[in-house]
Amino acid sequence: MAKLNIKPLADRVIIEPAAAEEITAGGIIIPDTAKEKPLKGKIVAIGIGKKDEPLTVKVGDNVLYGKYAGTEITIDGNDYLIMRESDVVAIV
Repeated sequence: MAKLNIKPLADRVIIEPAAAEEITAGGIIIPDTAKEKPLKGKIVAIGIGKKDEPLTVKVGDNVLYGKYAGTEITIDGNDYLIMRESDVVAIV
């Protein structure tokens, strides 16, 4: 994981999505067009939080997030999601 040259503001976090599943449990290969977007990833950067609401996640946490949460961004050729901490539903 490379150091990012971007700092999220307030209660926002940047997540590196996990790779999509390529083979099912039964051994069926899933083509790129049928792969679902992953709903989990690793936090790579966090903001400072809000004055009355400190962040509960930290860099390195593996998290689950909502299906339509966040905004996709590309930094140095890598894809990330930036979203509010409230869009993160669990730490795994």
